[in-house]
Amino acid sequence: MAKVALIVDFQLKPGTWEQFDPIIRAHAAGTKQDEPGCEQFDVLQPEIDGKPDHSRVMLVEVYKDEAAFAIHAASQRLVNTRAAYADLIEGRTISRCSV
Repeated sequence: MAKVALIVDFQLKPGTWEQFDPIIRAHAAGTKQDEPGCEQFDVLQPEIDGKPDHSRVMLVEVYKDEAAFAIHAASQRLVNTRAAYADLIEGRTISRCSV
């Protein structure tokens, strides 16, 4: 069975990075800790000319299979995290991939 990977690119509202960053990092840490099927969950900070681009944050997530991803997608943590950052983002792009 193929692994499921997500690449998520968040576009943040101006001035919200300092609020958004700890929310998404706590989500990543909690997911890795509580979901055995989560093999990787990295929070990436894009840069422009070697300086952090605080208008964006990216995630790379890898789940061992479809069942593990389904557990994550149905988790209360995900619901709570999305509610916590809803007013901080302008949008997000999610790319789902097979590994």
